[in-house]
Amino acid sequence: MRRVHQATPARGPTPSPRFERSLLTAGRPSLPPEWTPEDVISALEPLAEERRRARILEVTRQRVGSVTLLMDMPRDPHNGAAVVRSADAFGVPEVHAVLREEAFVVGHRVAQGTERWVEVVQHRAPEDAVTALRERGFRLVATHPKGALVPSDLAHVERLCLVLGNEHDGISEALTAAADESVRIPMRGYVESLNLSVAAAVLLSSALAGRPGDLTPADERRLYAVGLLRSVPRAEEILAALPPR
Repeated sequence: MRRVHQATPARGPTPSPRFERSLLTAGRPSLPPEWTPEDVISALEPLAEERRRARILEVTRQRVGSVTLLMDMPRDPHNGAAVVRSADAFGVPEVHAVLREEAFVVGHRVAQGTERWVEVVQHRAPEDAVTALRERGFRLVATHPKGALVPSDLAHVERLCLVLGNEHDGISEALTAAADESVRIPMRGYVESLNLSVAAAVLLSSALAGRPGDLTPADERRLYAVGLLRSVPRAEEILAALPPR
């Protein structure tokens, strides 16, 4: 299993609730120290296969920064991995997690390598997560069996953060109190809820319906540089042997 390193969300000016391009958390995903995205691209792009470069560009241009997830620290790393996998599948470039006893861990078999492409931003406390997400203009929508919204409503929330509960304890009181709205997945059977990762996939499918890629040009270039870094064999060794430009 891969342990995802903790990152402190960057603080910055509060964005307008309406803007054309969506920003990712500043500084994530990270590149080698002193290397800018353009420097990395200049060094590694000639070494990547043309088909691979085209694929990275295609995926990057479809990433949607106006939708994210906040997990109340899943106990089962397989569930967390499945959520990360769904995020990648639907074009979400980063997800958030509130820490409990230890760091967020991804199960490789379930994630199927998507943990390389989706950044997990970890927060020490619910209040830290709420503050960081609100500063970026996100509206927090918590999952609840009696939620006022249904999945199709999520496509109309301009800056959406889906709040998912822990498998055993649900959503903490702090996150429940901070949520702006709640959403339910209509059920026709005897159960009142779905598995964490299944619920995430259902809600993401609805939330991303019709949304185009919306990253800033700078974030697109940063993700492209990271894609090259994670695709070119021995990329970090190659960069280490070259002086930063």
